[in-house]
Amino acid sequence: MKKMTLRRALLLAAAGLAMFPIADGRAAQGGGGPLVTTVMSGLDNPRGLAFAPNGALYVAEAGRGPSDQACFANPTQPQCVCGSFGTTVACSGPTGAVSRLWRDGQERVVEGLPSWSLASGRAEGPNGIAMLGLGDAYVTIGLEAAPRDVDLMRQVLGDGFGRLVQVGPGGQWRFVADLVEYEKQFNPEPRVIDSNPFGVLVEPGAVVVVDSGGNDVVRVGANRQISTLGVMPPVAAATTGDSVPTSITVGPDGAYYIGELTGAPFRDGASTIYRLIPGNSPQPFLTGFKAVIGLAFDRDGNLYVLQHATGATMLLGPGVLIRVTPGGTRTTILGGLDRPTGLVIGPDRALYVSNHGASIATGEVLRIQP
Repeated sequence: MKKMTLRRALLLAAAGLAMFPIADGRAAQGGGGPLVTTVMSGLDNPRGLAFAPNGALYVAEAGRGPSDQACFANPTQPQCVCGSFGTTVACSGPTGAVSRLWRDGQERVVEGLPSWSLASGRAEGPNGIAMLGLGDAYVTIGLEAAPRDVDLMRQVLGDGFGRLVQVGPGGQWRFVADLVEYEKQFNPEPRVIDSNPFGVLVEPGAVVVVDSGGNDVVRVGANRQISTLGVMPPVAAATTGDSVPTSITVGPDGAYYIGELTGAPFRDGASTIYRLIPGNSPQPFLTGFKAVIGLAFDRDGNLYVLQHATGATMLLGPGVLIRVTPGGTRTTILGGLDRPTGLVIGPDRALYVSNHGASIATGEVLRIQP
């Protein structure tokens, strides 16, 4: 059976779900809820979020790759390359980007990154972003190909997909690691060749990447050599057993914590948050979630968990943001999210979530003050 990739999962969700309204401000929520404000808007498929040391907020945009029922050469993207896969038509164009919020102004500071999309508007391109200092950013570029189509997808849509990008302080960027090629050569989870770089974490001398297609966590060293940090265990509740890891953060104890989406049918309670110490296998830390897409610890040791969706199966219900205290108490902070895809805690201790993460031009970033 063909593997259900993250892209296909999100396309199913987008096809069956209208945008959910979110109350803006405590007054709209009866005075007792979190204060929610929109701080960025007009984004194309916003995904990962990261703060720079100067307080600037960056968001990766997967772009809009030309999107129509038929593949066409959009005049604004003359480089458009199109391909047909079975009954699915897809187009690619250099519409992936990174936008910045700084000093109350929003602007696109990196452009021309790879992006491809289908008619639904759901795009694949820049997924995760992480910062190391003011002048060093790293962005994962997804692929989301069915295992048998990895080579074909990159031939037709462009070989920039499935790579790690380094962005300089002036917005210039370059490819620094080919994660698809690593998957093809080593395939750490030895089932099928599949790769979709998603979550990313930057540390001194290394970049850690979560591969949602490869079901593993890899490390890109300063010399650009790639190695495997951990392989995710299979999920019994998923039809194909796929873990589909999406997110990574460092906990108060210095260990890595990894959230998973799981494969179809995305059963409620099937997602686990794992704890990983390099040299060891990932170990279950918290269970009973659904479609985890973002993780962040605050300075008090609370873990915030962003769920891409809710519901018994599939990805049809609204996303939610949950807080887990060090003692294990779980509280839903905010519901009604529409395809949320990124989470970060700001220097002001507020939570920032990318919302409408599978949409063109309507993506936004929410500031949530519990």
